[in-house]
Formats: sequence, C-alpha cells, structure tokens
Amino acid sequence: MKLAKHLKTGAAVLALGLAATAAQAEEMVFTSWGGQTQDLQKQHWAEPFTAATGIAVAHDGPTDYGKLQVMVESGNVTWDLVDVEADFAAKAGNDGLLEPIDFSIVDRSQLDPRFVTDYSVGSFSYAFVLGYDVNAYQADQPKDWSALFDLEKYPGKRSLYKWSGPGVLEAALLADGVAPEDLYPLDLDRAFAKLDTIKSEIIWWSTGAQSQQLLASGEVSIGQFWCGRVFLLQATGTDVGISWEQNLTSADSLVVPKGSKNKEAAMKFIALATSAEAQASFAVDSGNSPINVNSAALMPAEYAEKLPENFSDLGVDLDLAYWAANRDEIGARWYAWQAE
Repeated sequence: MKLAKHLKTGAAVLALGLAATAAQAEEMVFTSWGGQTQDLQKQHWAEPFTAATGIAVAHDGPTDYGKLQVMVESGNVTWDLVDVEADFAAKAGNDGLLEPIDFSIVDRSQLDPRFVTDYSVGSFSYAFVLGYDVNAYQADQPKDWSALFDLEKYPGKRSLYKWSGPGVLEAALLADGVAPEDLYPLDLDRAFAKLDTIKSEIIWWSTGAQSQQLLASGEVSIGQFWCGRVFLLQATGTDVGISWEQNLTSADSLVVPKGSKNKEAAMKFIALATSAEAQASFAVDSGNSPINVNSAALMPAEYAEKLPENFSDLGVDLDLAYWAANRDEIGARWYAWQAE
C-alpha cells in the first residue's frame, strides 16, 4: 500500500545516519516468529536497514528460548537480534543472557516506557483476543473468554498457545469469574482446574503462523490468538471474528543475545525498527500497536482505530514483572500438566 511504502522510505532515510559506524558488519541474523509477521518485519525494518547501511540481514526462526540459552552458555552465538515475548526478555536480562541496550544509539525517549528495560525494547505491543469462525457460531457470536470454556454452547476444537507464558492462565481465571484486579498472584490450582474442563478439545499452536492456519482451515472453531494474526486473516477475506472483551495486553521485545558477533549492527537495527516511521508502517500492515509514542500520528484514522490501545477499557494488562519472577515455576507445572 502507498502509505506503508512511503513510511518505509522515511525509515530508510532515517537509517542513513547509522551507516558509518555500522558498516564494519557485512551481515547480521534476525530471528523472529515466522509467517506474515516476520515477513512484515523484513519488509518494514530489515530491507530499509540494509538499503541504508549496506548490512545484509539473514532471517531465522521461529524464536526458540532454549536454543538462545544454549547459544549463550556455549559461547556459540549465531543470532544477533531476536524477537521474544516481554516476560522472557525480563527474565533473560536478569539471568545474564542478553547484551544491554545501547541507548546512545536507540532513542529511549521515543519509546513507550512500559516496554523498555536495560536489556530490551518493545518490538510491538499486542493483545491476546478471542478469535472464532463466524460461520460456526452464526446464532450467537462469542463475547468473552467464558465462551472458550463453554463446550455445549460453542462446540468444536479450540486453540491455545502452547508455551508457558502470560495469557492462557489469565483467560482461564477470567472465564471462571475472577475479577481483573484480583488476577495476581495467579491462583494456579483454579486456573488448571478450569483448563481441565476443555483439555480434550484443545489443539495447541506454537507460532503465530500456525495459529492462523488452524483457524483459517476450520481445524479449530474458536481460540485465543494474537490480535494481529486475526487481523491478517480478515485482510485476506477469511470469515473470522474477534472479541475485544477481556483482551490481554502484552508486547514482544527485541533483544541481543550476550556474545553476539554483530552487537553494534543489532543496535542500529533496533534504532530503525523502533523509529516512529518504521513502527507506524509495520502497525498499519500487521494490526499490532506501535511502541514508538510518535507513530500513531503518522497513521490514518482507519488503521489507528483498530489498534489494541483503543480497546484498553475492555482489556487487562498482563503483569510481566510477576511472570518474570515466576516463569520457571509456572512453566514446570504447565508442561507437566500438558503431558498428563
């Protein structure tokens, strides 16, 4: 589209000022989640970066936390920049797995402070939403997370995110009647008991691309999805619906693994990717929210109106600090439960 093309060009012009000190690197590796989101990151971030700096960007994926940790601990780091979930970024920074962000290169003042730490900056913000096959529930469209757990009224396979992290347990508790202000600390016994009621009907998704395929193909009728993935399906004409009631807001983060051989180039990439222009053009095409506070003003109203931040009155902010502190403990129980 013309807007996205114009904004991409603006980002490339911005990056011209980064070329001189980054030119020593010939190539860097950017790892993300695959599918359309990574395609858009390539289009709006990587290609302008290469055009401006001459540094080629190789793409890998999907993101794998265990692989990142092994790379760092073995000293054989082949990824230079990785798109991760914000709670993992917080924990990985605390665990010494990440390089500190060079804020002499990355302009921290332009970024939403909710999504910035010493070791990470937001990639984009998003919401977990209830997505569903419109044709499967024509008589009564699902409204909130309680529909996900109502097998009688809303039959069919349902899909949930496979990996341990913010989102699924909170949805289970909200569906069971817990008030948003009472979510934390999570009542794990209650959450797992609620999930038990639909366990036999769950098909897990592990990447955004997989979640789209499950819903588009009709393999699942309803589930929890990243809002941008539902928007991308709708943009292709797929008849899927979205409910913003009790949406769960979080973010992805950009991190540089400790020991990256192209650390400076990675910082330059972050500076471009988080610029107002690059964030705005990516948000227009992905349906996610920009983390640069100046991006919304660059977006036309028909796109800005779809941003998750416009539904914040219906949503719940996921407690990323709680998850960073409890990720390992919850993860152990999560994977044991899945294996039962």
